[in-house]
Amino acid sequence: MILAHDLGTTGNKATLVDADGRLVDSVTIPYPVDFGPGGRAEQDPEDWWRAVCAATGQLLARPGRHASDVDVVSFSGQMMGAVLVDGRGDPLRPAMIWADTRATRQADALVERVGMERAYALTGHRLNATYTLPKIAWLRDNEPDVFGRASAVVLPKDFVVERLTGVRATDPSDASGTNAYDLVGGQWSDELLAAAGVDRSLLPEIVPSTTVIGTVTTDAARATGLTVGTPVVMGGGDGPMAALGAGIVDADSGAYAYLGSSSWVSVSTDAPVLDPLMRSMTFTHVVPGRFVPTATMQAGGASLQWITNVLAPGQQDRYEQLLAAAEVEAGLDGLFFLPHLLGERSPYWNAHARAAFVGLQMQHERGHLVRAVLEGVAFNLLTGLRAFTEAGVPIVSVDAIGGAAHAELLLRVFADVWGVPISSRDLVDEATSVGAAVVGGVGVGIFDSFDVARTMSRRTARREPDLERATRYAAAHPVFVDAYRRLEPWFEEVAGR
Repeated sequence: MILAHDLGTTGNKATLVDADGRLVDSVTIPYPVDFGPGGRAEQDPEDWWRAVCAATGQLLARPGRHASDVDVVSFSGQMMGAVLVDGRGDPLRPAMIWADTRATRQADALVERVGMERAYALTGHRLNATYTLPKIAWLRDNEPDVFGRASAVVLPKDFVVERLTGVRATDPSDASGTNAYDLVGGQWSDELLAAAGVDRSLLPEIVPSTTVIGTVTTDAARATGLTVGTPVVMGGGDGPMAALGAGIVDADSGAYAYLGSSSWVSVSTDAPVLDPLMRSMTFTHVVPGRFVPTATMQAGGASLQWITNVLAPGQQDRYEQLLAAAEVEAGLDGLFFLPHLLGERSPYWNAHARAAFVGLQMQHERGHLVRAVLEGVAFNLLTGLRAFTEAGVPIVSVDAIGGAAHAELLLRVFADVWGVPISSRDLVDEATSVGAAVVGGVGVGIFDSFDVARTMSRRTARREPDLERATRYAAAHPVFVDAYRRLEPWFEEVAGR
């Protein structure tokens, strides 16, 4: 069996997958995030390791199961973080995770030295405080004593892989989310590292995602319950892993949308997709030779969670109740919701953006508010989809995964707003684990190719767009975008007070 660990923001999900690609068992061990003033978002890397040990132990403790049943261990991990480690691989301070935005000044300095357009052409991403390279510069500038003792800066999954095997490395997919990686050259960018004043020796070697990076050491076996010598495959970043788990292997796989707390739309391509307006970003896929253009918004499903908590706090059936009330008009009647509750990544990359209802009138009730939230998320993701189509990437249908993808009304709204058929797949939070399992299986020869990912989930529902409503939504989308543009100066003014 394959043991796949998905090191997320809120916990580690460990999944067992058999040689036929079937999900056998899974367990999730949560851990906290330390959110603080100034944009701080940190986690204790030892919490990740403890969660990996606990989850592995629970899976192996099931009746009739043995450590020898595990043929390989593989990883998916949250991206864009920064973990300072010493020569033994032990953390010197808490990890700055993707959500940490304290490195704004360092990101701005990079923009001045390199230029946003040049950096986007090199990396497929805007320069932004959420990425690893500005975080490294922030640590150097603000904690020089700790930084001076660092042997390396690693990413979350790489920290755990080193703890398990004693080998330090990373893979192209995770490296492509650092702001320090040459997307076409497939290596660390000397130009960006020099501009940031970061020594290349601090960054780990980059190896293919399917590399058997090492085996479980004696100490790691004692902590996890795994067998000494079990192969460990490098794995990859959670965005590209989720794409693989959703069956997005190559350019013919179509598009998919992840509708979780944060949400995104993504495709697989044979070359990076560089949007002139920089609305999207491109990661390296865990599938060799492929890329994963992506448009990620901060608060997708989180916007729905927020409005239900506000309008129906504590009610057990609040989702069903409010979605039933949302069978009304919103955007087609002039009511819009800008879903920027946590600032915004795609398409604006504006940490100062705020959420807003625009166009409220006396007749609007809670159902209209919920409908506007659903449409606001769909409108925002549509901007990302248009970045793809305008670059020549056809979007003829979208597969949706994540918890919110199983709400019938949501599928209908998204199909109408996007103007293409939407199908839900029977993956809620398992896509990244499935992706990690496929990479692990390919790495040790259990699977012949990445194509097995196409068979590891199935479509459960399909919603065709209503063409008349789709036409009206297409006309409403520019109004939605215009509302943000008109409010953008106000967001900046409020943030500066």
